[in-house]
Amino acid sequence: MSPGALSIRHHFADLPDPRRRHGQRHRLLDVIVIALCAVIAGSNTWQEVETFARRRTDWLARFLELDNGVPSHDTFERVFDRLDALALQRCLLNWLTALCDGLRVGHVAIDGKTARRSGSPTRGIKALHLVSAWATEYSLTLGQVATEEKSNEITAIPQLLELLDLEGALVTIDAMGCQKASAAKIVERGGDYALTVKENQERLRDDIVGCLCAAMDDEAIKCDTHQYEQKGHGRIERRRITVITDPEGVRDQELWAKLKVVGC
Repeated sequence: MSPGALSIRHHFADLPDPRRRHGQRHRLLDVIVIALCAVIAGSNTWQEVETFARRRTDWLARFLELDNGVPSHDTFERVFDRLDALALQRCLLNWLTALCDGLRVGHVAIDGKTARRSGSPTRGIKALHLVSAWATEYSLTLGQVATEEKSNEITAIPQLLELLDLEGALVTIDAMGCQKASAAKIVERGGDYALTVKENQERLRDDIVGCLCAAMDDEAIKCDTHQYEQKGHGRIERRRITVITDPEGVRDQELWAKLKVVGC
């Protein structure tokens, strides 16, 4: 992959500029690049973004034109307030996907979290619940989709997966996301999955338990086992993992793409 394919300029070049041409003092790309660099460096407010830029003007001028100096914090706020959120997200995800391709992301964790103090019951405002894709090796968020409540993770996860290039990655999701649509979407996007199965998928759980019990009783059933020991929190844990690569007896097995059964 060429260095240009990883540049912010390459992936944000087609982002629509919402401003009128008359009176523009700063290029949109300059505003975007400064804001991204500032956020990566830990800035949390537009005032901090402006401070970051003023303290690093000489460095920024090495790759940005900055004909009219550094934008003010009000300019950053106005521009980002008017940007098309979906178009901005597509540019960000394309850039992050290119970075991940270069880094060869191996594990992507999908999980939902509610932002603290984001709602107001007295005003009838629900808390913000986000479903995120997290590249664990690099502590990098690959994408997010907002839902109205936790139960909507089931429909939000396939939407999030649609935005990601999962070629060669292992995707893990908790029991809430253990759904046929999610499994199919992961495989479609080029990845593998490890989904937690609990009582919310009662039939699937019962079938998996049956497969594992049969494998323990019948040596003819092909399976792999692995044992390991962990010490921590004042105790010793010994775990035995059994993997059945060609399970039989799982109802609707053809709807679970590339299904393998793992018991721990």
